[in-house]
Amino acid sequence: MIALGNYNTLKVLRSTRIGLFLGDGEGTEVLLPNKYVPEDFQIDMDLEVFCYLDGSERPIATTLKPLITRNTFAYLKVAQVGAYGAFMDWGLEKHLLVPFREQLARMEEGKRYIVHCYMDEETFRLTGSSRINRFLSNDGFNMEVNSEVDLLVSRKTPLGWEVIIDNQYKGLVFKSDVFKPISKGDQLKGYIKQVRPDMKIDVSLQPIGAKMLEPTANFILEKLQEHQGFLGLHDKSSPEEIQDQLHLSKKSFKKAIGTLYKERKIIIKDDGIYLVQ
Repeated sequence: MIALGNYNTLKVLRSTRIGLFLGDGEGTEVLLPNKYVPEDFQIDMDLEVFCYLDGSERPIATTLKPLITRNTFAYLKVAQVGAYGAFMDWGLEKHLLVPFREQLARMEEGKRYIVHCYMDEETFRLTGSSRINRFLSNDGFNMEVNSEVDLLVSRKTPLGWEVIIDNQYKGLVFKSDVFKPISKGDQLKGYIKQVRPDMKIDVSLQPIGAKMLEPTANFILEKLQEHQGFLGLHDKSSPEEIQDQLHLSKKSFKKAIGTLYKERKIIIKDDGIYLVQ
């Protein structure tokens, strides 16, 4: 079965004057137009393609990589606003429609919005929505603390930044845990910090506890190498200085340089830390 709105690995069945016909092994075929046909194709070879409906509402395949796929979220730009809604640039020839009824606030041409892509059950068209909370639920979340997750930054709040976790869940990175500039639409790696009794999820941008030491220590080593073996920071530096230069908390920095010092990889002096050659 060919999944619209997702990548499919399909077999090349035959070549025609308008393109290749690809099949799923179950009798379903889809056209890959000539402009997307690879030069080195062969009959019976497998191709990975993205499938969706073209402007005439016919299933079509492409080798282009869309910015969003079915049941995921992305930060997309409005290409134009029409009579039925906003048309988002998602990297394909036919834009993704966000109907007016699916807009949390009226969208404006040229601006970017966090959008969810889903299949409309009545029309079977891929549709966008900026009413993203409808597609997020923390019910059934069972990841352990410190699990690594993919994040999409969705909104700034007085407490910090709301994030979408693994295209399914809603979390929060408290501003006290942010040590580098981030913006709406950023895609980041994160780590589960805490799951509260009400199923609200706290997220960190750095590993928690002991797991944090190795990557942070390696990060500082890389910075030392980039700066000729010296950084003008030490355990007495202010949190602001450390955050400005390394985007780390002072606590994380002190633990990491302590580890490096014990391993005799750095020397700590009054003016900063030195890489042991």
